[in-house]
Amino acid sequence: MKGRLTGLLPRRSDYAGFQQSWKTDVVAGLTVGVVALPLALAFGITTGLGANAGLITAIVAGLVAGLFGGSNVQVSGPTGAMTVVLVPLVARYGRESVFIVGLIAGLLCIVAAVARVGRYLEYMPWPVVEGFTIGIALIIFLQQVPTALGVPKPEGENTAAVAARAVRRSLDAGNMQAVMLVALVVAVMVVFPRIRQSLPASLLAVVAATVVAQAASLDVVRIGSLPDSLPLPSIPDTSFSQVRDLLSAGFAVAILAAIESLLSAKVADGMANAGRHDPDRELFGQGLANLASPLFGGMPATGAIARTAVNVRAGARTRVSAVVHAIVLVLVVFFAGGLVSEIPLAALGGVLMVTAVRMVEVHNVRAVVRSTRSDAMVLVATAVATVAFDLILAVEIGVMVAGFLALRHVARSSEAEREPLPADDRFEGSDEATLKRDHIVVYRIDGSLFFGAAHRFLTELTSISDVRVMILRLSQMQSLDATGAQALGQIVEELESRGITVLLKGVRPHHRRILEAVGTLDRLAHERHLFDTLDDAVAHAHMHLARSGEAAPGS
Repeated sequence: MKGRLTGLLPRRSDYAGFQQSWKTDVVAGLTVGVVALPLALAFGITTGLGANAGLITAIVAGLVAGLFGGSNVQVSGPTGAMTVVLVPLVARYGRESVFIVGLIAGLLCIVAAVARVGRYLEYMPWPVVEGFTIGIALIIFLQQVPTALGVPKPEGENTAAVAARAVRRSLDAGNMQAVMLVALVVAVMVVFPRIRQSLPASLLAVVAATVVAQAASLDVVRIGSLPDSLPLPSIPDTSFSQVRDLLSAGFAVAILAAIESLLSAKVADGMANAGRHDPDRELFGQGLANLASPLFGGMPATGAIARTAVNVRAGARTRVSAVVHAIVLVLVVFFAGGLVSEIPLAALGGVLMVTAVRMVEVHNVRAVVRSTRSDAMVLVATAVATVAFDLILAVEIGVMVAGFLALRHVARSSEAEREPLPADDRFEGSDEATLKRDHIVVYRIDGSLFFGAAHRFLTELTSISDVRVMILRLSQMQSLDATGAQALGQIVEELESRGITVLLKGVRPHHRRILEAVGTLDRLAHERHLFDTLDDAVAHAHMHLARSGEAAPGS
């Protein structure tokens, strides 16, 4: 246990090459800090916790996860996916619930890291990831509809229904000034990157919208005052009943934090030449970040794919860039709170709408849809479940559908193939050779004999008639489970009861243990009906027919 904990702690190698890369690390940190500012404010407001909560989360979680996480270039903070979970939580249980949920999620992530669960969470089917991303992007976009139309957010928990009510309400009481600001933000964020990719388009869009709103004295809702300092850590009053009621929500947040952070770190591995991430350390860092953020009034956080990508593209090579990003946001709190308070909410809504659209990689979706029908079904099922239900249930549905379709594919690719009998010079030209040709069959079992294919094998092989000996070649069988072994036992038992002797050839050692445990081998007519080579099995079958001196059943 001590060794596991030691392996999760920061180490000198985290900063390897810093002497050569410190300039680009600092520049990358400044760039990410500028990009993260409007997103942090927007996500904080969207959850109902306020802009300050989003800013604190970006600072605290970004710093803690940057120092303790498993990726050298990951940038953590409030994200759209986490917002999707927190919006109904705050609406139902109030702001105080976020503190409890954050602590539960943080502890669960740390436990998962110590238990080395991180490596297993990486095995997420690609169609599930893409469907999950589409669903999250759609929810984030719909969440901004009331703000973009300048109407109060209607009551309700279903995001699509709330957006529809906001559209109907805007027909009578919409605010065209807010709509114009959203259009301005979208235009800036779309046009400026085409002029120069390195420009912080989201920040420039917010600045432009704020300047226009101030100069034209537009009647739009603003962020409002922000504190000019960081709060001290505190623990609000909680009760055991509150913790019990929020356990499931904490579990959902922990799963989401783990999945999104590991996906983001995996994407960063492919973009940066900064070493592969350690999934268990990443879980540990995210756990500490989610413990620390609520103590300062923040909300749960995850690794942020968008900010991490900006960090890598800006030249980051060590986790110093994540630290610099947090420092930039601290300076905003102390010295730019007055300016930030004048930002229109519609401007932040526009930023999130564009961010949501850009979350969906069209070429990835097209590739999944064009690959196989099964993958397309998984993508659509996950996306629909994300919007209709919740994120964790959507992942569960996506993984279950993917697993079912994968099992069906394996089952269909597994088959019992009849083979011709090999020549046996010892008996060629004799009456026994004729019996051999007529009354001995050889079947090769390919693929997997498991619960998904057991019934088909049982039906197919027990339907064989007019033979005296069946040789089953098992050397090509890739996998076997208890259900498959039981089915094989039923095949042996039924054929033996009809006077058909079953010989098994090429049983692998690990398969033999399963067959012995289930009792399949006990159903053979003789313990010596196991063979290592096909020639020996055929020779035994021939001698068996010669000794019996019988023709096929019914002749």
